[in-house]
Amino acid sequence: MKHFFTKISILSLSFLVLFSTFSFTVDAHYCGDFLVDFSLTGKTNSCGMQMDDDANVVMKSCCKDEVQKIEGQEELQNQEVKEFTFKEQQFVATFFITYRDLFIEQASRNKFYKDFTPPDIPIDYQVQYQTFLI
Repeated sequence: MKHFFTKISILSLSFLVLFSTFSFTVDAHYCGDFLVDFSLTGKTNSCGMQMDDDANVVMKSCCKDEVQKIEGQEELQNQEVKEFTFKEQQFVATFFITYRDLFIEQASRNKFYKDFTPPDIPIDYQVQYQTFLI
């Protein structure tokens, strides 16, 4: 079970690093207030209602294109590994050993017998002390 969770956490952390460095753009085409088309890979298709760029036309076009660029990290932080002192090495070693011992499954040492018969009692103590449960 621990091995399974370790694999899941490694996979999720690797995807986190991958997607944090991933950059992409989102192109969207609006006609009025309505989203007509969007694209993650390239140019969007128009709705066919664009106005020509004539000097005589004073009306504004109802269509607009929006481009949103989402940038990821360019550089990941690299940490330098400093040298461990002897006390830090001792701490890491003892922590690892005690943490590992928490997950070791120990076999049960109790032995239960199927055909266990109680020992023979030579004296009947209830009769001898005359104590009877009623």
